[in-house]
Amino acid sequence: MSNTDFALAVEDLTVSFDGFKAIDKLTLYVNRDEVRVIIGPNGAGKTTLLDLICGKTKASAGSIKFKNEELVGMDEHLRVRRGIGRKFQTPSIYENLSVFKNLEVSYPGGRSVFGALGFRCTDEVRERIQAVAEEIGLQQNLGMEAGLLSHGQKQWLEIGMLLMQEPELLMLDEPIAGMSARERELTADLLRRISKNRAVIVIEHDMDFVKQIAHKVTVMHQGKILAEGAMEAVQNDPKVIDVYLGH
Repeated sequence: MSNTDFALAVEDLTVSFDGFKAIDKLTLYVNRDEVRVIIGPNGAGKTTLLDLICGKTKASAGSIKFKNEELVGMDEHLRVRRGIGRKFQTPSIYENLSVFKNLEVSYPGGRSVFGALGFRCTDEVRERIQAVAEEIGLQQNLGMEAGLLSHGQKQWLEIGMLLMQEPELLMLDEPIAGMSARERELTADLLRRISKNRAVIVIEHDMDFVKQIAHKVTVMHQGKILAEGAMEAVQNDPKVIDVYLGH
């Protein structure tokens, strides 16, 4: 497969903070329609990698190509427009707005406050909200104030807010932290559904959950890739066992 066929091609990516290489010549390829889970001990550089892909952190060296377009040097908001969505560990939703409104303000074109003021909720937008609400399992909660949702539902709403922008790469940082067992199951289903026609990168610590969702697992350690492949193979890799048991 040539590098142009991947949704995301990261090559020789490096970032140094005060001489410390948080990411060290890292190369990673992610396909469309793939759920890639990144695991590794704390301090491995997992969140820093997502920061580099979305543009929150600037790379010291290397290349990040999304659909074969170079992202290094591109502003964060332009990366969002290109189709990159990122969810952080703590959900950032508008607690005092309804679920419907949260989704509505996330529609491209309703982004800025000025945009939102002159923004008419057309049938097209309503249809999109309806479709996304069904996808995230909140179609019954559209009129509800977002602050009243359960912890898991808030996480789904935030994923829905990203889906409103129809991203082709979705990055989620520990999406099931604090969720009930049932919410975790529903989240696994959701991630399987939304990886159709897009690439999804997930950082996760819960190995049972990783097994349920991962097409491929990448193990990071000290800013490098230690191992990569199917969960089974990675789990039985002596280097990986050493890193996890050695901590």
